[in-house]
Amino acid sequence: MKMKKWTAGILVAVLSVSMLAGCGSSSSGTATDAGSAGSADSTVSQKREVIVYAAKSMTDCLDELIADYEEDNSDVEITANYAGSGDLQSQIENGAPCDIFLSAAQKQMDALCDEDLMAEDTRSDLLTNEAVLVVPKDSDTVASFEDLASDSVKKVAIGNPNSVPVGQYAQEILTTLGIWDAVNAKAVLGSDVRQVLAWCETGEVDAGIVYATDAAVTDSVKVVCAAPEDSCAPVIYPIALTRDGAENEDAQSFLEFLQGDDAAEVFEEYGFGIAE
Repeated sequence: MKMKKWTAGILVAVLSVSMLAGCGSSSSGTATDAGSAGSADSTVSQKREVIVYAAKSMTDCLDELIADYEEDNSDVEITANYAGSGDLQSQIENGAPCDIFLSAAQKQMDALCDEDLMAEDTRSDLLTNEAVLVVPKDSDTVASFEDLASDSVKKVAIGNPNSVPVGQYAQEILTTLGIWDAVNAKAVLGSDVRQVLAWCETGEVDAGIVYATDAAVTDSVKVVCAAPEDSCAPVIYPIALTRDGAENEDAQSFLEFLQGDDAAEVFEEYGFGIAE
């Protein structure tokens, strides 16, 4: 009986040592595999990055141009940040990483140049656009800008004039026509032109003022008319490298691409004019 107990003890000990050895061997193998994977990952080359800040109205055509550029430059990755030009200006002023700024108005670019945050010698006027009055596709309440002041119109969507260029153009148009105070009292302020457009698409507002290029991307609104001649400053999109972007050769290359003939064809397909 004693011999059996002793023998059983030996067997338990042997089995325990074997199991521990097996676990140790397995852990060692896993560590080796992980190390190999990490080594393999470290050999993968990183793409060089270019960061572009662009007005929200540039979203569709710039996405297409980025894809075209990356197809021919597979070692470069273009990251685009779309928002109202005023918001983008604030982000750059607060030190957010950016190589290229494409604004929907001169005001925001001027401010950044005055603060010495842009490489001014790279600045140029790239595109032109037009402010238009739009309504939901089935609406017939509004036939002109002047109608926006009528009692039958309850809500008018415009970009926030404090930060959104299309809102600044809208304010200028309505002021020129002498109806700014009446329209401002029922204005719904959007954070960018696409928000204004969305409110018109869903019928949440009676009318809105957007760019012609934005109105062209949807079938849910109709254009009533363009802004009367000389009612606002020309809608011009300036572009420039930031101070950091001027040190980035890939940013310089992408800027030159956007200023070239191939890009001009794409811009025109989306309704933009090429600035002289």
